[in-house]
Amino acid sequence: LDAFFSPRNLLELHAGLYGIPKKDRITDTILKLVSLEKQANFYARSLSGGMKRRLLIAKAMVHRPPILVLDEPTAGVDVELRYNLWEYVKELNKNGKTICLTTHYMEEAQKLCDQVGIIDHGELLALGTVGELLKQHGGDTQVSISSDRGVKEFKSSDVSNDLIQALQTSDKVYDISVNSPDLEAVFLNLTGRQLRD
Repeated sequence: LDAFFSPRNLLELHAGLYGIPKKDRITDTILKLVSLEKQANFYARSLSGGMKRRLLIAKAMVHRPPILVLDEPTAGVDVELRYNLWEYVKELNKNGKTICLTTHYMEEAQKLCDQVGIIDHGELLALGTVGELLKQHGGDTQVSISSDRGVKEFKSSDVSNDLIQALQTSDKVYDISVNSPDLEAVFLNLTGRQLRD
């Protein structure tokens, strides 16, 4: 980033380098997307680290590329911006853009990606749709029943008969919770790691 250019000037310059005519530029749309419209005319040197990161993402989008590679685009940004970027990425994808996303946020991959590759120490451990990965490597769904007889936990394969029996033998049921596997469980299962408390 040139410290003496504003975000608006940088995006306009970048669009010009790609030969995009002024009438076809989407500078204001991109500034709004990355929540920099209020800082559009400030010097880039006055932006915070998070704002500079958002500006770099914005620069990658000025020429509306057919393939967009985003490397950890939401690292270090707040929750609201993360969701705004997710919505924009989904919209780009809906409009035919191919997006390659690298992320450590499993929730992000699960919500955004059609295909997911799990990589650990440079080795591709699994590749498939979220549904395929959950089915093959996610583990069992856990069902927990809290009743006057205490708390009982079941795996999905044991749920039907044992769950009915637990419900029939309890006078009061306080809570039933279902915990389905997610991509974090897939990653932990594939790498043999465990969550730290």
